[in-house]
Amino acid sequence: MRTPIELGRALFADRNLSFSRKQNCVSCHSPELAFTDPRALGDVQGAVSRGGDGHSLGDRNSPTLSYIMMTPPFHISAEHTAAGGMFWDGRARTITDQVRVPILNPIEMGMPNEASVVARLRESADYQAAFPEIFGPGVWDDTPKAFAALQTALASYLKTSDFAPFDSRYDKSLRGEAALSQNEARGRDLFFAANGAGCSRCHSSTGVADSRNDAFTNFRYYNLGVPENVAVRRLNGSAAQRVDHGLMQNPAANDPTYDGAFKVPTLRNIAVTGPYMHNGAFQELRTAVLFHLRFSAGSVGKINPETGTAWNAPEDGTNLATSDLKARPLSDADVDALIAFLKTLTDRAYESLVDN
Repeated sequence: MRTPIELGRALFADRNLSFSRKQNCVSCHSPELAFTDPRALGDVQGAVSRGGDGHSLGDRNSPTLSYIMMTPPFHISAEHTAAGGMFWDGRARTITDQVRVPILNPIEMGMPNEASVVARLRESADYQAAFPEIFGPGVWDDTPKAFAALQTALASYLKTSDFAPFDSRYDKSLRGEAALSQNEARGRDLFFAANGAGCSRCHSSTGVADSRNDAFTNFRYYNLGVPENVAVRRLNGSAAQRVDHGLMQNPAANDPTYDGAFKVPTLRNIAVTGPYMHNGAFQELRTAVLFHLRFSAGSVGKINPETGTAWNAPEDGTNLATSDLKARPLSDADVDALIAFLKTLTDRAYESLVDN
């Protein structure tokens, strides 16, 4: 461990950074599943993650860490538009800020404070040698300095090509190394066209088809009217009538105009990173696509295919982004094409997991 990246890779897999010594970053962000949680967890069907204590359940879905380095720091523009930041509500401004939170969260890794984390680090002879070698001889002199070094190391690892290889079939098609099928190309056109499905309004960092290194998110926040995940709330001990207010719970954005808004996730590896939405409300990718189309003209998107009934009411119906969700009438074949295109955004390591 001679570099921050090598140290960060070791820390990412270290279960001693959890109070129980049973949970690590990999537990919820496995490299075997595009850095999401591979645990189905019975009735919640992977919608949320289990904490290091072996029984606590979260309330939000563990997002992929794929391509996380493309996310800008959280900021609010002069036009009052919030963008960037980590977690579904942007409460961690940068990647370095983000890596601190799960370690100290009582229902995630559960460490009580920074001092307890540093004490765990000092138990390792490898860390005892690596930290001063990488960050200087005074790194162990005080707790904040050692904990900041841990943050730097983990953030350095998250910014590597392990998380962003840009080797999906879509990326290869841009480099002339692969060709999209006719249906996949049709889906791409529907995705990006101004008079298409409207996907690129929110799910593109460039807004241009065939643009290299697209993050497939604009990093902004919208209230899509996602329904409550009743199964999760029943099992995780949430208070009755609890409402997740999303971005408004971010101390930097405590404003009613942000009520119920959540960050637009990347669509890279989307075919293998379900369940979908901020609370894992939908199991299938088709369901998530149709949900986005429910305000569009025509019949597509009016029924939840997982229940066979109309969509449940929004958990937070304030400030719904109705206009952003409208598209021209789409057919079932159009939806098939969109999903075919979305599958091309899967990194090579996960292509075998895609259901064709």
